Amino acid sequence: MIPRYTREEMGSLWSDEARLNIWLEVEVLACEAWAGLGAVPKKSLAVIKKKAGFDVDRVNAIEAEVKHDVIAFLTSVAEHIGPDSRFVHMGLTSSDLLDTSFSVQLVRASKLIVKDLKGLLKALKKKANKHKMTPMIGRSHGIHAEPITFGLKLATFYAEFERHLERFSHAIDGIRVGKISGVVGTFAHCPPAVERYVCWRLHLQPAPISTQIVQRDRHAYFFTVLAGIASSLEKLAVEIRHLQRTEVFEAAEPFGKGQKGSSAMPHKRNPILCENITGLARIVRSNSLAAMENVATWHERDISHSSVERVIAPDSTILTDFMLARMTSVIEGLDVFPERMKHNLAMTHGLYNSQEVMLTLVRKGMAREQAYPLVQRNAMKAHKEGKDFESILRADKDVTKYLDDKDFKDCFDISKHLKFVDKIFRRVFKK
Repeated sequence: MIPRYTREEMGSLWSDEARLNIWLEVEVLACEAWAGLGAVPKKSLAVIKKKAGFDVDRVNAIEAEVKHDVIAFLTSVAEHIGPDSRFVHMGLTSSDLLDTSFSVQLVRASKLIVKDLKGLLKALKKKANKHKMTPMIGRSHGIHAEPITFGLKLATFYAEFERHLERFSHAIDGIRVGKISGVVGTFAHCPPAVERYVCWRLHLQPAPISTQIVQRDRHAYFFTVLAGIASSLEKLAVEIRHLQRTEVFEAAEPFGKGQKGSSAMPHKRNPILCENITGLARIVRSNSLAAMENVATWHERDISHSSVERVIAPDSTILTDFMLARMTSVIEGLDVFPERMKHNLAMTHGLYNSQEVMLTLVRKGMAREQAYPLVQRNAMKAHKEGKDFESILRADKDVTKYLDDKDFKDCFDISKHLKFVDKIFRRVFKK
């Protein structure tokens, strides 16, 4: 059964109501800070905290007339509070509200993505350990190279996503900042104490310096890290798609009872979940480029970044959340075919031992410049004739002059390739 994206939590973070609720939270906290400084009467603060509210439809209607979202919001809030609303937004500019709230949204979205990353790591670790010693052929350039295990393949992805988790933690710290510093960042009409209080209550850090906005290099890094996560998800998806190819079929994404693969061909079992992830990764990557374009703004502020972020912030966080959830389901339900892996290992009749044969010849006294073409000559013969590589080597007097029966047995022992699997696993899963 195809996993459905049923979590509404991420999407709801980017709704108009959620955004305006955070705006209201920032404004009320600013009033609390001002009250602490004696600039807002306690009675007025009590009224503000009791009556503060807004109506989404009313905000939209006002915005249609005044063409300014923050003014529309503040007008609706004032209608709820009454005369004491004169203290709301005191000394603030629109970006104080917008950028601080945007950081809150990104941090909250990030918590869900961190949870997703940890879920995928857990699934990869479990599957990797299950297939820790399941042998399969390793491939370079898509061509058979030397044996690995399926567990090693998954452990490689585990380590990659563990790095993403670390990078994402740094990216969250980068955008975990707010600013209540006024129209050019000088605190001319609102002291740093207000900013400090608001940020503290919202679990943010005050930006050490800001203009009218929080500088967008922070956000560019954040969205670039999301793009990196998406790229690795695509990498894993492409790997599964290759392994599911008919000619390979060593692993396949889940295929539920009653699921159909093609409207025309009843035999089809297509890797649609992984193909979907491959496509969506392109959107998240392209959004990171848009975030980089947002870094350059005119002087202390323009709004060229604003319209971009209204698209890329919900899209990139929602899509990353979705792709991580989908890939976790794929890994948990992944069908693995060890017998097919053994079959594919045997396809080249032992050719994957060519390096061991060459090195053994070198250890026995043959120059590498002689050993390489000698082994290659026999390997190409095995390729062409489809015969057992070891048998062809044993029939070559130039080889048997150096190698005896024990040497051949050692050269074609697959355990040589897997002897350090445990050590690699200890290094990867050391935590």
